[in-house]
Amino acid sequence: MNSSPIAPGKPGIVPRWTSSAKIGVGTAMTGASNIWFTISHGIINEVYFPRIDIASIRDMGLLVTNGSDFFSEEKRHTRHDYNLISDGVLAHHLTNTCLDERYRIEKTVITDPRRNVLLQEIQFTPLKGKLEDYHLYVLLAPHIGNAGYGNNGWAGDYKGIPMLFAERAGIALACACSVPFLGMNCGYAGVSDTWQDLSANKRMTYFYSRAEDGNIALAAEIDLRACQGHFVLALGFAQDAQEAGLQTRAALSHDFATTLKSYVSSWEKIQHPCCDLCAVDKEGGSLFRTSIAVLKCHQGKRISGSNIASLSIPWGFTKGDNDLGGYHLIWPRDQVETAFAFFL
Repeated sequence: MNSSPIAPGKPGIVPRWTSSAKIGVGTAMTGASNIWFTISHGIINEVYFPRIDIASIRDMGLLVTNGSDFFSEEKRHTRHDYNLISDGVLAHHLTNTCLDERYRIEKTVITDPRRNVLLQEIQFTPLKGKLEDYHLYVLLAPHIGNAGYGNNGWAGDYKGIPMLFAERAGIALACACSVPFLGMNCGYAGVSDTWQDLSANKRMTYFYSRAEDGNIALAAEIDLRACQGHFVLALGFAQDAQEAGLQTRAALSHDFATTLKSYVSSWEKIQHPCCDLCAVDKEGGSLFRTSIAVLKCHQGKRISGSNIASLSIPWGFTKGDNDLGGYHLIWPRDQVETAFAFFL
């Protein structure tokens, strides 16, 4: 068991971004929530804060083991199914089924309309064996301020709630769960991170409390027995770690169903004045409303009229800190085309 304060392997492997083949994007249609998320391969990819052009994580997914001879990564070893939970509303329901038919993970993904917090309501269901046969871990890769290097991460708590923290360049994040984490690790990507640990040992044996100034990965074990497989993960952002912890704790203190209802309502208000195509469209205008939602999701909230090209970084697997030319920027051609789309 490795439980020293500082993780070895600084600064970690060369950081890269992830796939631009997004299956979903989302944000709350409120000015109080300045956070955007993307989805591909069944998990959260880049999350943007405090502006739509600033990516602050690479990805966030789950790892599954049985503690002895089974290791599974959600994004690589499951079959993914996606749904919008309501027509024209960018609230996503994901179902990831293990390719070996051992487990199923169901998620509802939104942002808190009142806070800078990403929320995932998750149900883990064993398809073989019992819940007690499995260990479940969240793995988070901070890339704060559009950069993989230079991130600082640590395991701590806010008001008694165990949390994973990271900060860089005046931006901080905090990750917590509706049931307290069983164990936490802050390591350097590709060297002392929990993916390396679990793939080799099938259970968490690294418990490093800090990883500084590098390409880092944060991880924690979910207490499946305490929650019976049902829990909420919260990822909050702010200018400092204390505020991020406060945002995260506050979001978790509210009933998820109530927050979801508020999120859906923010999108229904956007859709309400739009054309009703039910009489002329065999799909009832579903594609039209989805197109409106995607266009609105790509708008900046602080500067009226700003629209980025795409919440993605094309060829992300080859893009590092020295190449910031992703599509999460305002390109004149795309700005013009988006403006014409709104006129129509």
